[in-house]
Amino acid sequence: MLHLIDLLAETLADPDARDHVIETTTDGSAGPALGDAVRDHLRGVLGEAAPEELTRLLVAGIRNDELRGGRAVHSLVTSLLPPQAFLVDPLPNLLFTRDSSVWLPDRVLVTTLAMRARRRESQLTGLVYRFHPRFAGGRRIEGHAHEHVEGGDVLLLAPGVVALGVGERTTPAGAERLARQLLTAGLATTVLAVPIAQERATMHLDTVCTMVDVDRVVMYPGVADTLTAYAVTAREPGSPELVVAPPEPFLAAAAKAMGIERLHRIDTGLDPVTAEREQWDDGNNTLALEPGVAVAYERNDATNARLEEAGIEVLRIAGSELGSGRGGPRCLSCPVLRDPLGAAG
Repeated sequence: MLHLIDLLAETLADPDARDHVIETTTDGSAGPALGDAVRDHLRGVLGEAAPEELTRLLVAGIRNDELRGGRAVHSLVTSLLPPQAFLVDPLPNLLFTRDSSVWLPDRVLVTTLAMRARRRESQLTGLVYRFHPRFAGGRRIEGHAHEHVEGGDVLLLAPGVVALGVGERTTPAGAERLARQLLTAGLATTVLAVPIAQERATMHLDTVCTMVDVDRVVMYPGVADTLTAYAVTAREPGSPELVVAPPEPFLAAAAKAMGIERLHRIDTGLDPVTAEREQWDDGNNTLALEPGVAVAYERNDATNARLEEAGIEVLRIAGSELGSGRGGPRCLSCPVLRDPLGAAG
């Protein structure tokens, strides 16, 4: 198991990585206007920090009163900003590592996150893939700084079959670019574009549907009968010209693309009220470790019971307040290596 914080600290032992992240953290596009005096002072503070401390500062952020309480910096900016104002914003959502990068299947896509407050997550994740020795020579799918795509909207349904949620976070243009990249490179034979409601309750496709076996998904019943998919294929193998089929019910379109008779659905909850509550508690956001074995939040009793009745082994974990950020076990992980034979995504 790899921890992003550890990887980042190891990456920041590289002088080039340090220079790059300090520059991108303090330039004008990274956050509020700092002014020359604060910018220069911050660069000095970050430049002197050891890799572990630099990692902490980049993730936890730096408040105005922390800067004023340390080495003196004479600036109108620090004088006028409230003490609690952040000069380097914290990244509380960095724990949802699925969003900022995706592996399909052996290449990594560093994504472009939709919310400004989360943009630096992609910068830090991209830094690891660029400079860390573990990923040296790895092939990448170009995605950072393009149209918005977030990893929670990307589901690997089967080898060569990828579903892309299009809604609050992933735009139609982002889905189109990624589909073209996957199909042109031979990383997918079919991409399913799946429109989802543009609201926080259905932030990503994996908040309403995740794979738990090679032919079974857990799904929020409130959308199961209305969810559709547009099958996207290449005009010819390797061609950048896309063919977009008319929309079909998601489960039917997915089964057809996967080459199976039926994609079985396991509903969240036991009744409409329980289903809605457990959907909000990320009952659908499971992490398949292997076909038929999934990690889920322990609090979603009804959904977990349904999974076990269907023959799925459920590994329960405590979630506490993690779900308040709209993320479950799948969101909290980013597989970098998969078994190539029918592994659930």
